[in-house]
Amino acid sequence: MKSLFFSCLYVLLLAGTAVAQPEVALRKGDLLFQDLDCGGMCDAIEAVTQGFGGHHFSHVGIVDISGDSVMVIEAIGVKVQRIPLAQFRSRNKNTIWLGRVREHPEEIGSAAVSYARRQIGKPYDGLFRMDEDKFYCSELVYDAFRKANGNKPFFTLNPMTFREPGKQQFFPVWEQYFKELGQAPPEGEPGINPGGISRSERLDVFPLK
Repeated sequence: MKSLFFSCLYVLLLAGTAVAQPEVALRKGDLLFQDLDCGGMCDAIEAVTQGFGGHHFSHVGIVDISGDSVMVIEAIGVKVQRIPLAQFRSRNKNTIWLGRVREHPEEIGSAAVSYARRQIGKPYDGLFRMDEDKFYCSELVYDAFRKANGNKPFFTLNPMTFREPGKQQFFPVWEQYFKELGQAPPEGEPGINPGGISRSERLDVFPLK
């Protein structure tokens, strides 16, 4: 169950494009995608979805720059928090991928960060239901960019699934997890995931060097 707090639900595919880019300076509002090796739960997530180009992402954060400090705002652990980029990068050895908004990146990114900052300290959404009082990682990103886009959806919600591909039963790890919470999995409810966000046509995506 502890591994939940170091993973983030991503269960559907969205269309997107990978763009080869040279090394670039990070901007406020850039998205950073990670593949966190969190055990059985991450394995179950990766079995039902992927990011662009076949990559697997189980976590996403938002870049926040203040002066010379590069930070990342993310929903992880037990709450929304803001940590140094170096700490974010230290979690695993897999490549981190950067997603940058194609249109008006500075304007939209800055507004998204302003919203995300106001959510710092709010609890992690362990039930994976869209709720502005709690957040899982991609839910925070979704709401931040929705607010930045005049309260209109910027990324796309899709029905979530916790079932094994081609089968009716839930993954055992999810079944056990929700049993411990005394809740039914939110199968079919609208949600969003790091892999899906990475495939959005609104983003250019490339490795972070």
